[in-house]
Amino acid sequence: MSASARGTIEEPGRRVRAKSGLNKSILDQGWFEFRRQLDYKLFWKGGMLVEVNPRHTSQRCSCCGHTSKENRLSQAEFECIACGYEENADVNAAKNIKTVGQTEMVCEANHVGGRQQEPVGTREEVLPVAS
Repeated sequence: MSASARGTIEEPGRRVRAKSGLNKSILDQGWFEFRRQLDYKLFWKGGMLVEVNPRHTSQRCSCCGHTSKENRLSQAEFECIACGYEENADVNAAKNIKTVGQTEMVCEANHVGGRQQEPVGTREEVLPVAS
């Protein structure tokens, strides 16, 4: 279904751009179905799928949290300009995604009935000040 439109570079086929858009839609559906099946199977087994926005995860240092485009030296190398931490870029990004996902799970666990839990008391009530 996602084969290219017939033709050559010199003489392209008709409606190549439309076919290109259709191919993109077809291939995007595969990722949606994969995500849907993963969510279904995890729910079935008692797991939970947490979606994480991948924005800047490859530029953020998993050690100190500094985010900069200059941290990413190449496709495979990561070196933080703030703290000097060095790691494979994919491993560093995976650590950031894991941290964000765990944070989202914890924050969602703090919601009860769609509302965020209220603190038990003020800090002074919980920890009395010595006089």
